[in-house]
Amino acid sequence: MKITLIRKLTAVALIALFSQFSLAQGAGGTDEATMNAGMQLVDILASINHFPSDADKAALADIAGNDALPEGLRNMATVVSNISHAASAEGKAVMASMQASDAVPEPAKVLAGIIANFNHMASDEAKATLATLAAMSP
Repeated sequence: MKITLIRKLTAVALIALFSQFSLAQGAGGTDEATMNAGMQLVDILASINHFPSDADKAALADIAGNDALPEGLRNMATVVSNISHAASAEGKAVMASMQASDAVPEPAKVLAGIIANFNHMASDEAKATLATLAAMSP
């Protein structure tokens, strides 16, 4: 029962995360492309061991270069693409900016925190959070 509640809360958080990104961009709501890109980002982040693979970098570049996606999601994809054992100082600054912004919803702040604190691989706690998000994929 606890897992079911966590999954439901995570689903609500994930929808809020990507709908807020879309609203901030003026898209008017969460679309399938935004949800799919977000889930792809979550899956890639959970699987990284020191740095993203070439295939992961290509997928992240597609997300980062897609102007139809929310800017926050594209920024996260760029930072994750550039991880080499950890996010760069510039990437950490971008994630810190997102975490400090009142305009960014809490779930996005959590994801930005996972990216900023990445050290060779996601922590066990971060992997659990990412796995829960990935399980919510449409």
